[in-house]
Amino acid sequence: MQDSAKYLIHAEIRASGVVERSDVVGAIFGQTEGLLGNDLDLRTLQDSSKVGRIDVEIESEAGRSYGTVTIASGLDKAETAVLAAALETIDRVGPCRAEFQVTDLEDARAAKRREVVDRATDLLAEFEETTLSSDELVEEVRRNIRVEDISEYEGLPAGPRVTDSDAIIVVEGRADVLTLLRYGIKNAIAVEGTDVPDAVADLTRGRTVTTFLDGDRGGDLILKELDQVGSVDYVTFAPAGKSVEDLSRQEVLSALRKKAPYDQLTGPGSIRDAFAGETQSADRSGVADARPGEGQATTPTEQDGSDATTASAADDSDSESVTEEEPAASEAETVAVGPEQSAATATNDTADASVADDATGTAPLEGEAPEEEEPAGDPTESAADAEEPAADAEESPDKVTTLAGHVDALEGSETVRLLDEDCGVLAEAAAEDAFDAIEGADEIPTTVVLDGDLSQRVLDVAAQRGVREVVATGTGEFVKQPTSVRVRLATEV
Repeated sequence: MQDSAKYLIHAEIRASGVVERSDVVGAIFGQTEGLLGNDLDLRTLQDSSKVGRIDVEIESEAGRSYGTVTIASGLDKAETAVLAAALETIDRVGPCRAEFQVTDLEDARAAKRREVVDRATDLLAEFEETTLSSDELVEEVRRNIRVEDISEYEGLPAGPRVTDSDAIIVVEGRADVLTLLRYGIKNAIAVEGTDVPDAVADLTRGRTVTTFLDGDRGGDLILKELDQVGSVDYVTFAPAGKSVEDLSRQEVLSALRKKAPYDQLTGPGSIRDAFAGETQSADRSGVADARPGEGQATTPTEQDGSDATTASAADDSDSESVTEEEPAASEAETVAVGPEQSAATATNDTADASVADDATGTAPLEGEAPEEEEPAGDPTESAADAEEPAADAEESPDKVTTLAGHVDALEGSETVRLLDEDCGVLAEAAAEDAFDAIEGADEIPTTVVLDGDLSQRVLDVAAQRGVREVVATGTGEFVKQPTSVRVRLATEV
């Protein structure tokens, strides 16, 4: 009957003594018999299936009984209300005084409609999740290809050509290897943390090694340890505020072209800052010095096998797309920032070799003019001079321009600082007021730096406001961690 009922009568029962379910059902039938006439007699209604079974739940405690009564009705709304009112006339159950009170008349069909709406919403959401757009289909194919191409070396993520290439690129994590694979660079290996594994140290010996790291403190630590336990020839970093895994194809190739010899990075401060000063001078002075004669291009004088191994850094399809996107110049111009260069007659090398040169940073794409940057000061400025403003940057939040600088500036201050995508300060407050500061920020912060423990509450409001990254000195135990927010410890920056 409940499946076909139109209405449900819900009532509560209280009795002054201990009673059982059978006592309650007997009292309902006995004390309503003849009360409403033959047409609304409860037994007659049940026999004609206009009223369903009487559901009773009863419990006893401290010599009293409490429970609920539910009756399914196929009568119309008015008749159901009369039947419900009749229940409240019952004043005894067995030998005990009792009280019935109707709490609700529920439209069973409305409840079913709510269930239908909820289920339909779930089904639609599942349907939309399984429907891929054209862009998603293409990205899914690319992702599958990347997963097939990635391999392992001694348990570490690596490109398929890392073992047979005489030039390798060391990156931080698996996502970085996948990004380089996406752009046709197949000779990268990840250290998976700031501690350089012995396998990576052994692999670097006897090869030309370029480190391509994120622009944070972790990259400095990896460089210093790799120099002690292995070998480093060239250094390059992702642009400030970005990770290697977030870079576009052009940004990856540009960063590799700007690599600098590791043994020339000198001066105070981090290696990252010394690299910035070194490449500024190289960009200003290296372009004019490295121009070959008409019809000539520079080629690396590395080992005989270097051309074959570095050519594997890009597949044919990626190479062709690069040459189509970048128009050929009348005169090949290259920037020599790699090892010793020698002039040679230009030949119609394959597009594979052109992209491979980009992957190891020895020369730009064939026929491509070098990227010229605006001068950043005196060309004779040394890396040490470039570091002098770093001391002043700690004096004022407005002068700090890197995430690592903000982390250092807040150490021990029990303060939270909200940053925009350029590491500019949007707001600053006490660490205990981090929730209110994020929630009430006029401009949505890109990064939150917290000198204190990150709580679930603060993480949730950061996800709700659209914060991309939270850096904290410690973290609590999260019940759930939103995937849209990257969480890092201050020691990792």
